[in-house]
Amino acid sequence: ASVKRQVQDMVHLMKNRKDRERAGLPVVEMGQHLVFTGNPGTGKTTVARIIGEIYRDLGILKKGHFVETDGRGLIAEYVGQTAEKTRAVVKEALDGVLFIDEAYALIGKDSGWDYGHEAVATLIKMMEDNRDRLVVIIAGYTDEMERLLSSNPGMKSRFKTRIEFPDYSVEELAQIFEHLCREHAYEMTGEARQCALDLFSDMYRNKDRHFGNGRSVRNAFDRAVMNHARRLAALKKPSKRDLTRLHFRDIPGLVDLEW
Repeated sequence: ASVKRQVQDMVHLMKNRKDRERAGLPVVEMGQHLVFTGNPGTGKTTVARIIGEIYRDLGILKKGHFVETDGRGLIAEYVGQTAEKTRAVVKEALDGVLFIDEAYALIGKDSGWDYGHEAVATLIKMMEDNRDRLVVIIAGYTDEMERLLSSNPGMKSRFKTRIEFPDYSVEELAQIFEHLCREHAYEMTGEARQCALDLFSDMYRNKDRHFGNGRSVRNAFDRAVMNHARRLAALKKPSKRDLTRLHFRDIPGLVDLEW
């Protein structure tokens, strides 16, 4: 199922639970916490923010605000401080969404066994103690997230719903680029549009697990804007048409980008 469909199903389920609760009917206990897996730049953070807003509107969360951290952000430098640091982050997120990106860092080789597992244990207890006031979404690469969930039975039992965010297709990457152009009052010539499509085809063909998806498109757009400005610097009084049109020579090549 698509990401959109899975999120819609989750929202419908949570609304149904709320409606049954109001009607005095028994509620099937199903965890509201989520696991988002996939490569960077696939929209995980954006969707997490939207979920907070929807849950607030449905009355599931009182505030629906969004608190973002990463796995390393829950770990302190010294023994005994990690639990306190984790509790502080969770308290900030109460009545909203806590989004933990790169959550697998909690059990990574650099996290320190005791520190990382202390953070996990504290997080699980805080989730249990505040089950009606908190939605936790953990995110990261698929394989690493599986190892995190397997590291503690409490994690696996509380994060039952997983949504996989696939890489964008060439066409979707091109659509994101077109959207950025429209949003910032640029338009591409036909040749520029073809160059952009060729660029994203090259990106997709050469991608690895660190492929930035939407972030890579943003980098390409920023470079195109820079190239456009450099080209127009030779004009004393560029027209409005000059200022808004991207030519094929403005579109960067793959070798020009950090993607």
